[in-house]
Amino acid sequence: MKKAVHFGAGNIGRGFIGLLLSHSGYQVVFADVNEKVVGELRERGEYPVTLASEGAETVIVGNVTALSSAAQAEELVDAIAAADLVTTAVGVTVLKFIAGAVAEGIKKRLASSEAPLHVIACENAIGGSAQLKELVYAQLDEATREKADRIVAFPNAAVDRIVPLQQHEDPLKVVVEPFYEWVVDASQMLPGYEPVEGVHYVENLEPYIERKLFTVNTGHCSAAYLGYLEGYETIQQAMADESVTAKVREVLEETGAMLVKKHGFDAGEHGKYIDKILERFRNPALTDEVSRVGRSPIRKLSPNDRLVSPALQAWKLGLSYDALARSMAAALLFKAEGDPEVDELQAALNITGVSGTLAKYTGLGAEHIIHQAVLKHYEALK
Repeated sequence: MKKAVHFGAGNIGRGFIGLLLSHSGYQVVFADVNEKVVGELRERGEYPVTLASEGAETVIVGNVTALSSAAQAEELVDAIAAADLVTTAVGVTVLKFIAGAVAEGIKKRLASSEAPLHVIACENAIGGSAQLKELVYAQLDEATREKADRIVAFPNAAVDRIVPLQQHEDPLKVVVEPFYEWVVDASQMLPGYEPVEGVHYVENLEPYIERKLFTVNTGHCSAAYLGYLEGYETIQQAMADESVTAKVREVLEETGAMLVKKHGFDAGEHGKYIDKILERFRNPALTDEVSRVGRSPIRKLSPNDRLVSPALQAWKLGLSYDALARSMAAALLFKAEGDPEVDELQAALNITGVSGTLAKYTGLGAEHIIHQAVLKHYEALK
């Protein structure tokens, strides 16, 4: 039987990646630091996934187990050495903490096998697998890297499924939206690879990554930041407000125009894609908190992420970016308890002011026209 090791037994790991791997015939070993979840997975060997739909269908995901990333490090290395596939859903900032185990697993594998291994980071980031490869290879010597290049591949991927924070009596139960998309760069796969059922393999990944990041992620955080300013606690409440929905649509029309011009997407089809995304945000069967979707505003305001990057690309193409600038301004005004990035951002605003903070975190200098547009909206929104 095919074997997969998946880092991250959280809601995305269980409700999306683990689900598809199990249904595609893999025995899935989850690796996580949550001892309670690890213990439950080891004891039961299965868990329920419920769709946030009218029928609320539930499927049982079987043939799974788990290892503690901390307490069972040696067994985890053995599992990686014997796996056909390694995947992650831990958050891009956590990749550096799992790179050591992946590196040790590859070293052990190379000592006894020439079997191919694919390592796919399923994160909300451009080039997630490439980032993980760099972290892993930094822990391998040159000779081992040369051997790994022959049998280990790190194909980049784009993933999309809304899985909100949730609490259930059953610690393994997870509720997910019916829609999902997992796209993998086929050009980076090893020859003769066996496709995972439900995964879409493409020769050029960048258009799919940017379509997802600059539609789903840009739209989602815009709904959170704009909804927060209106006093809403959930994305569903915010999207029930026609004025908020209209502003989010304006954002997605700007990113859409950029994507159509840059990647050659069909404008009509992309318009339908935007409609679908907005419909997903409104899903009444999901309750997604504004505080969750808006968290980590510094990361979301960084130059290569979901707000600044599409605005800059739109500006360079001579297209509108004003609605994106409004979302950036709203991000500066976002507050949520227990979020270190919110605390840091608010402290910076108090110390260096709006313009200095904006330049520091977005990379947009005070003279930049987008910087000026954000300042204008900040004054209007506050």
